[in-house]
Amino acid sequence: MDSKTKHETIIVVDDDITNLTAAKSTLSQKYNVITAPSGEKLFLLLEKVTPELILLDVEMPGLNGYSVMEMLKNKEKTAHIPVIFLTAKIDPESELRGLNLGAVDYITKPFSRELLVKRVDLHIIFEQQRKELLKYNLSLESEVDKKTRTVLELQNAILKTVAELVERRDNVTGGHIERTQYYLKLLVDILIEHDVYTDELLTWDIDLLVMSSQLHDVGKISIKDEILMKPGRLTPEEFEEMKKHSIYGEEIIRKIEKSTTENDFLLFAEIMAGSHHEKWNGKGYPRGLKGEDIPLQGRLMSIVDVYDALTDERPYKKAFSHEKSIGIIRDEKGEHFDPYIAELFLLHHEAFEKKEKIDEVSARYSEGLHTTIKMITNTVGARGSKQSGHVDRMQRYLEILVNELKEHKRYQREISAWDTELFLMSAQLHDVGKIAVTDRVLNKSEALTDDEHREIKAHSNFGARVVSHINKNVDDKNFIYHAEALAGSHHERWDGTGYPHGLKGEEIPLQGRIMAIVDVYDALTTNRPHRDKKTHNEAVEIIMSCGGTHFDPDIVDVFLRCEKEFENVSDTQGGLQYDK
Repeated sequence: MDSKTKHETIIVVDDDITNLTAAKSTLSQKYNVITAPSGEKLFLLLEKVTPELILLDVEMPGLNGYSVMEMLKNKEKTAHIPVIFLTAKIDPESELRGLNLGAVDYITKPFSRELLVKRVDLHIIFEQQRKELLKYNLSLESEVDKKTRTVLELQNAILKTVAELVERRDNVTGGHIERTQYYLKLLVDILIEHDVYTDELLTWDIDLLVMSSQLHDVGKISIKDEILMKPGRLTPEEFEEMKKHSIYGEEIIRKIEKSTTENDFLLFAEIMAGSHHEKWNGKGYPRGLKGEDIPLQGRLMSIVDVYDALTDERPYKKAFSHEKSIGIIRDEKGEHFDPYIAELFLLHHEAFEKKEKIDEVSARYSEGLHTTIKMITNTVGARGSKQSGHVDRMQRYLEILVNELKEHKRYQREISAWDTELFLMSAQLHDVGKIAVTDRVLNKSEALTDDEHREIKAHSNFGARVVSHINKNVDDKNFIYHAEALAGSHHERWDGTGYPHGLKGEEIPLQGRIMAIVDVYDALTTNRPHRDKKTHNEAVEIIMSCGGTHFDPDIVDVFLRCEKEFENVSDTQGGLQYDK
């Protein structure tokens, strides 16, 4: 045997020199064998070497085999080492006692040399497999941790982007989200320090609370532009419409809850969206809750949101000084704000003036990246007041087509290198740019004018910019690579007549060429304001006729191989209006 096969070390423990000699002679051709005449000598050896296997005599003077076994299992360093008992006793009681102590096997003495080798070989293989499995599990755990960190990092970057998009529609200057997150975390720490509301606060995941606070104004995405962006004071009717953003926010978040089983994060978000405009005296909105009927999350968010609004410049006012803002909050203690929270806020008001640490606030946990992307697509849908299975259908169509393309010689190498799960998640963002299209155009039921069509077409460029913004906040680029390519190129055409860049042929990213077919198929087979939906066969005929002009002809050929699966998805999920 070569040296490579003798790396495994076996220690044989027996007070009989004859047994030690016989065991070493038998096993040393394959293994590195060390002998010990007693249990005491064994533990001296174990200070210097860790064997793959121990052969242990049961009947020995001093420490017998059972005592040695108990000591081995009680030491962290040796507890994992497999032990085979060597014994002349073959009664069931003795064997059961040894197995209960942790022995992996029994070999009776005098032992057969062939049997000894076979039994040792078997347990060495078991030990090697155990170590390989442990190594694999540690490696897998490391990879899972790495992927989890990446997903959470992406999650927070996307959440931040959605919140900033709301800010842009509201004409609010940047930084509101980061500041309110910082203020909220600071205020919670102050309350805990002073033992105020700690019975409830200490049951929360504070990191989730802070992260979810980014969504407190997500309902504003459903408010009409002319109200949301109005530079002057709102009319009473306009203000009533503006107040609905709290309810809209709750509805958007509830849509997400239907697609997930983990709701801690979403519960925080829903509560803050729906209650941060309630007032302690019962004169707030949307429900006129009073005192402690207002959820604690809403009472906390209320004070930090108002403080930031007071100290920040808005279209209808200049920024107030910190001192003036604190005076307003002091006057509203017990009226607008929870008096206990307001008192502590005022006691520590200087800490809120120091904004240089705001960027240190980092939201780290989530229900999952998939849920966050669902939220984005639901906010786009909510702006158009449309309920749809568009996103779910698109994912199923893409999954079918991508799996078929993996078998295609031309595309096999590129697609096999993709993380399909990330690709399918990123596909949900293909129309995220429509968040920048005005309500008037997005919701128009008649055919679009040339100017309106140009505005709609701009959503591809804007979508790519949204994803690019996320790109600045994360290190892992795989998800971003897919999302940006999909958002920016799914309206390009094979013959170069598409938009936004007029790319042609293989200049169009593969992601965009794939999405183009499934997007058009879904558009054809769903009802639109200006036309009725096509049948499946009619849609297939149109796509087939556009191979080489609108679509990559090779991908069309692959689509034709799996089009019946598309029909099954369409029939199962139905076709509702969504996209223009």
